[in-house]
Amino acid sequence: MKLLRYGAPGREKPAAVDRKGVLRDLSGQIGDLAGAALLPENLDALRGLDLESLPEIEGTPRIGPCVGEVGKFVAIGLNYADHAKESGVDVPREPVIFMKATSCICGPNDNVVIPGGSEKTDWEVELGVVIGTPGHNIEEAEALSHVAGYCVVNDVSERAFQLEGTGQWVKGKSADTFGPVGPWLVTSDEVPDPQNLPIWLEVNGHRYQDGSTKTMVFPVAHLVSYVSRFMSLQSGNIITTGTPPGVGMGQNPPTYLKPGDVMTLGIDGLGEQRQHVVASN
Repeated sequence: MKLLRYGAPGREKPAAVDRKGVLRDLSGQIGDLAGAALLPENLDALRGLDLESLPEIEGTPRIGPCVGEVGKFVAIGLNYADHAKESGVDVPREPVIFMKATSCICGPNDNVVIPGGSEKTDWEVELGVVIGTPGHNIEEAEALSHVAGYCVVNDVSERAFQLEGTGQWVKGKSADTFGPVGPWLVTSDEVPDPQNLPIWLEVNGHRYQDGSTKTMVFPVAHLVSYVSRFMSLQSGNIITTGTPPGVGMGQNPPTYLKPGDVMTLGIDGLGEQRQHVVASN
């Protein structure tokens, strides 16, 4: 299934995409695509619906983040060897974990706002993993069974805030609008191999990132298991799994986002995002 949320920020309703690509309202079946709605038995119930009998969503509504009430937004750094190289660091021996504030989450086509004082706002297309079944100390062999589905994430980053001051990466990763998520939550049954997904990003029509999840250093199953050693994972948590090479920081000379730029990004089978970059007020 391709599941989504639509409507004004903070008032999104759940929906699904039917076989003909028509958006169908799910608010008569579930309150939101959040928490317990993402458990396997509840997703199975949604699969049993005749989507074409549900109300059609008219017009072109705003698409919100595909998961609501995200309790944890966990991110993995330097998970593609070529990206580590362009960042000037060694490939890590174990996954690098940092957090993005959940307040950065926004819709896939919402504007990305450059925060005040920023001179190095950058892009990172990533595969997002949405947890369905909660767990702690999850075995790697069982890890994918804890995944509800997958989505596109743009891990927008302010490199000076991230790397040039004191403290942790979270400062450069958490500004409002720095976490576009969606458009769809594609359930795991439609993604038989998360390690074989073409992934790309363009700025103003120029393709900067053009990779595949097959070149991840640590695959999804390992990441879910690894993260769960250090924190419990709950339904609706998102793990965003790192970016392939081609970020602005890695260009020669470095190239950063400015007001008026347009980012377009996507992952095969998971949909596309499109964000206009604007200045903060």
